[in-house]
Order: sequence, then structure tokens, then C-alpha cells
Amino acid sequence: MKCGIVGLPNVGKSTLFNCLSNAKAQSANYPFCTIEPNIGVINVPDDRMAKLESLVNPERVVPATVEIVDIAGLVKGASQGEGLGNQFLGNIRETNAILHVLRCFDNENIVHVDGSINPVRDKETIDIELQLKDLETVEKKIDKVQKLVKIGDKRAAKGMELLQKFRESLLKGISARAVECTEEERAEFIDDMYLLTEKPIMYVCNVDEAAVKDGNEYVEQVREAVKDENAEILIIAAGTEADIAELETFEERSMFLEDLGLNEPGVNKLIVAAYRLLDLQTYFTAGVKEVRAWTIPIGATAPQSAGVIHTDFEKGFIRAEVIHYEDYIKYGSEASCREAGKINVEGKEYVVQDGDVMHFRFNV
Repeated sequence: MKCGIVGLPNVGKSTLFNCLSNAKAQSANYPFCTIEPNIGVINVPDDRMAKLESLVNPERVVPATVEIVDIAGLVKGASQGEGLGNQFLGNIRETNAILHVLRCFDNENIVHVDGSINPVRDKETIDIELQLKDLETVEKKIDKVQKLVKIGDKRAAKGMELLQKFRESLLKGISARAVECTEEERAEFIDDMYLLTEKPIMYVCNVDEAAVKDGNEYVEQVREAVKDENAEILIIAAGTEADIAELETFEERSMFLEDLGLNEPGVNKLIVAAYRLLDLQTYFTAGVKEVRAWTIPIGATAPQSAGVIHTDFEKGFIRAEVIHYEDYIKYGSEASCREAGKINVEGKEYVVQDGDVMHFRFNV
């Protein structure tokens, strides 16, 4: 599961990516600094891991991870192949969610591709290019479905109504994720097109240090522009985060954050938000060999969750022994939870909850 960092050239995407992944993606003051997408596998911050580690004292700890992809900057006309348009759009299509970075700071030493700072305009530039590409995709499918409608295919006729609805919305500048229809309709007629504007999105407002806590007028403009979208806004100062990342000790970083009035780095919040944006959650396995966080989609059943460890676990699933995280912390060990009757035996229908500590029984 990947989140793609997108935005116009020179808005701080690569600086932010470097802070997130500690990878050294090239960052410079000119457009198209990033050409090939950089990919970072990033640990998801989770205080629960440290608490489990202190109780179990395992040989190793393995956190959950999320992939972040830093994608080349887009310009007007990308949907027609301008700049690195085709490559950019292809890279977005391969991601599962979008982190849209918007420049919300003034700095005359950092050039803007359009000559002035206007995050709402920047947002609309990318929106339009993605919508135009989606419109092209939808119209291609309409052409195919139209042939089936002509021979009396009732399912195709139903699909045509929905496709026309998406087409009309895209023509009006409304992204696919905002089009109202049922989950069943999306699954049957829309999902196979992998529309760019169907992907869940978060707007990341890149501000200067002075605005990192409360935002600024640019951030408020973005809030107003996206108020009708099902999208989250996160404020982060990528330049400041880069400075924090350069500090060598935890104490130095803590003092820096305290001076800013913050209790944790902004990148931590962004990673957790990206994990949530991908509709993911965590369950744990805890033993003397390792304490490990396993990533599953929200709503996954016990067998599906077992399958992320090994496919044999899912195929031969018998049952799951489940301790809720709060009970594990309260009683301090698996043995104490067992004595207190806090281990639940669950079957194939059990929907795993975020933070469950689990053992699986299986037979292949």
C-alpha cells in the first residue's frame, strides 16, 4: 500500500520526503528536481510498541510500515503530456492514496513555477490535470459500454448511466471521489478504471516555522477551498522538519519541538495520517522472539489477518486467541490475561480490532 506525495514543482515535496524516510532524495531550487519516483519504506510511530516491548522484553521489535512515493512535480498540460505529465500521472495511478503538498509560505529565494504564492490555484492546477485524465479514461470506457448497450445488455445500460454521471461531474470540475453512488456500483462499474481523482487524498500545507502551530492565511484559504471535500488537512513545516532531523540526540529534538510549542515532529503526525488515509490498522504478535506490528485493512477478518503472516495461516485457519491491547497492558502478560479470563477464542467471522494482540491456530 503506497501513498504518493504530489504537488507542483518546488513546493517542498522532496524535502518532506527526506524528512519522512531519511532517504536522500535530491532537493533543489528548480523544477523537476525529482524525475524518477523515490520510494521510502517508513516506520509507523506507535507508542503501543514501546509498552509491549517493556512488558515482553523480546529479542527484537518490528514496527508497522507504510510506503511513501515522492513523485515528480506536475505542470499545466500534464494530462496532454506536458513536462513529465505522462510519467507523473502513471506514477500516481500506481499509488493507493495521495498526499497533496501545497506551498503555504513566502520566500523570495525559492522560485514558484507560476511566479506567485497561491495554494488554492496550485491545488486547482493539479485537480484539473487529474480530472482531465480521468475524463479521458471514462470516455474510453463509455465507448466500449455503448456497444453493449446497443445489443440490449441490461447490465451495460445500468453501467452507462453511472459512467455518464461521472463524466458530467468531471466536466464540471468535480473529482470522482465526490460523485455519489453506492459501494456496489463503484465496485461493479468504476473501480476497474483506477481513476486518479477517486483515490483518497490529504492536503499537506507546507508552512514556515512561524505558522507551524496555528497556520496562516494561506492555510485558511485551503481550508475554505476543500471544505466540501472528504479530505483531511495537515499543517507541516518541511524546512523545520529537516532541521529537526539533523539534530543528533532525542534531547536536542525535544527542546527544539518545545520551543515551537509542539509535542512531536510533524512528520510523525503525517505518517500516522497516511496510514489512516490508506484505511489500514495494526494488530500485534508478542513473544520472547519478537514483538511485531502487522498491517491489515480496517475490517479484515481473523483468517485474512493471519494470512499477512503466511498464506498457510489463512488456508488452514482454525481459531484465533485474542487479547485486547488495553487488557494486555493492564494485566502485564499473556499468562496473567489467561488467568483473568481475558483471552478470547475467536473464529473465522471475527473482525480484528486495532491493537489486538493475537495468536493463530492453524492446520495445513
